[in-house]
Amino acid sequence: MYILPMTTRQPNQTRQIQPSLRLDDQLCFALYSTSLAMNKAYRKLLAPLNLTYPQYLVMMVLWERDDLSVSEIGARLFLDSATLTPLLKRMEASGLIRRVRASADERQVIVTLTPAGLGLKQLAGEIPESLFCVMQCEPSMLIAIKQQLEMLRDKMNAAA
Repeated sequence: MYILPMTTRQPNQTRQIQPSLRLDDQLCFALYSTSLAMNKAYRKLLAPLNLTYPQYLVMMVLWERDDLSVSEIGARLFLDSATLTPLLKRMEASGLIRRVRASADERQVIVTLTPAGLGLKQLAGEIPESLFCVMQCEPSMLIAIKQQLEMLRDKMNAAA
C-alpha cells in the first residue's frame, strides 16, 4: 500500500496514482514508525508497573472481564495462542495472573487475575491521560484516527 503526495485536481479529472517505492510514500511505514513511537512512550509509562506493552494489553482485557480463556484473550488482541502463551507464562511467573485448565474442557486454559494483577489497575489509571499529554493532540483528532485505523484493520482482516 502506498500513499502519494496529493496532486492538484481539476474538475472532471481523476487523480493519477503511480506506484511508488519511496519509503515516505508508504502507509505501512507510517503505521510502523508510529507504532514504534507509541511503544517507546508506553515503555516509559509502564516501567513503574514492570509491564511490557503486550502485557499491559492483556491486563486491560482482564481488567474488563476476568476469567477468560487463552483463545478469548487472543481473539480480543488479534494474537494466536503460540504468541500469547509465552507472554502469559511470564505474567504468571511474575504473579499477575493464574492459568488453570478449565474443568469442563481440559484443552482450554482459563486466565484469572491475581490480587497483585488486580491491584495494578489502580496504578495504571493515569497511563491513558499521560499518553494523551505525550501525543499533544486534540481528543477529537485521536478519536477520528482510532476509528479510521479500526475500519482499515477490519477491512484488511476481512480480505485476509
